[in-house]
Amino acid sequence: MNKQVVLELYEFDTWATTRMLDVVAALPEELYTKNLGSSFGSMHGTLVHIYAGGRIWLDRWKGEPRPQLVKVEDVPTFQRLKDERARWSKDMAEFLSALTEEQLQTPLSYTDTKGATHSQILWKQMQHLVNHSTFHRGQVATLLRQLGIKPPPTDLIVYYRDKDRHA
Repeated sequence: MNKQVVLELYEFDTWATTRMLDVVAALPEELYTKNLGSSFGSMHGTLVHIYAGGRIWLDRWKGEPRPQLVKVEDVPTFQRLKDERARWSKDMAEFLSALTEEQLQTPLSYTDTKGATHSQILWKQMQHLVNHSTFHRGQVATLLRQLGIKPPPTDLIVYYRDKDRHA
């Protein structure tokens, strides 16, 4: 995988998450935080998990010695989540702009949240993060449907069509 493909995947990830957040922003607080029985309980819990995954992986890639997984209580409101996500997006953009083709092909060791050490090529870790976000955005879409709200389409092909229309 080359840098251009990685950049496009992260543009897609930002596009898809932004679309989802725009719909969720209209929810009243009681629905946003309502436990709907999902893996992370509420819409809020699931969106915080998506953000937390992005934050811990980026911290690993930047060489943070002991990155911690963000918890729901660290991001108590939708506005705080949006603010934290915006900071993360800026940090990710800076990381991506400095990323080299050689770095993408290099194995990078990290310690997971259970303390086990792993090593994978960086682009595979980066691809995993986009996949992780996509999976959990699907959960958010299901939660929205449970509340009678139509989620926005966030498929990769929809992103490509949208991008082509605006090119």
